[in-house]
Amino acid sequence: MEYIAIKLYGQRAGILLSACAPGRVSAVYYGEYQPGDLITVEVAEPGVYCIVQFEDTMPEAFVYVAQRRIVFPVPFGEKTAPVPYSPKSFSGSCHIVRARLASPEEIAVRRNLAFNPYDHEFYGQGPMGNGKDTGFYPHATSNIKATSPGFAPRTAIDGVLENNAHMLWPYQAWSNNQDPSAELSVDFGRPVIVDELRLTLRADFPHDSWWTDAEAFFSDGSSEHLTLERTGAAQAFPIRPRTVTGVTLRNLRKHENAALYTALTQIEAWGTEAAVAGAGAEMAGAGTGVEMAATGAGAECTNAGSGTKKAGTGAKTAASASEK
Repeated sequence: MEYIAIKLYGQRAGILLSACAPGRVSAVYYGEYQPGDLITVEVAEPGVYCIVQFEDTMPEAFVYVAQRRIVFPVPFGEKTAPVPYSPKSFSGSCHIVRARLASPEEIAVRRNLAFNPYDHEFYGQGPMGNGKDTGFYPHATSNIKATSPGFAPRTAIDGVLENNAHMLWPYQAWSNNQDPSAELSVDFGRPVIVDELRLTLRADFPHDSWWTDAEAFFSDGSSEHLTLERTGAAQAFPIRPRTVTGVTLRNLRKHENAALYTALTQIEAWGTEAAVAGAGAEMAGAGTGVEMAATGAGAECTNAGSGTKKAGTGAKTAASASEK
């Protein structure tokens, strides 16, 4: 069975936590997070599907691991630019981090392919990243720079649907910053079959206006015109199923009322994995625990104990493997 590993790196103290197990791993960190801390998940080879939970107050997420390592920077904000996470998240002195390989049933099921509450903009350099992408998908980007973390692209795929206020959690939303040329893109990182889009607009009326029209452009060159309404409810758009690696919202046309601001609370892209539909049985063994040589993350497990304590930091850690 493939091994999967979790590590916590301190900016100054090196590895604070290391845990590894076949197929599924859970780790408990006793200590307060510090600015610069990084959580990583390592797999034996790239191109696998994982279920990750980097914070026990947040939901699990199905992600595609394009590289051998996921790097997640522990969020820290400032009073003038608070991070768009619950105040309960990443706080305190006891933290659970979990990761496991997805089952064939989880890979095959129809779901929201855009959902990733752990998406971020840190690309990393050297051993912590390649400077180009986050290493796992889905991943949201925009052609404009967010004026605050609460308006960043990742907020539109975090699964939080509260939308009758703005700025602070849980009312974060992607803002086009009053720019008619603004675009929001979701990269799936691999081919998927999308058959429905759902958009939830921020509805902090009368502070907000709304978009009456938008265009969804897909990586295969196709597009869909979307007619939107003034509502805080999710607006569903069933579309012709198509195999794509990404979708971009553009040509967002604002209603001609007095309110200046428009924002997108959530974009959902419903569908299935293209590899499942095309490869069938071949996919059943991909990233789900097939037998393989103990290389990569598997080899590193030989040095990972069930509990460690980092000398000089006073922060104890404990790690355990769940049932195989």
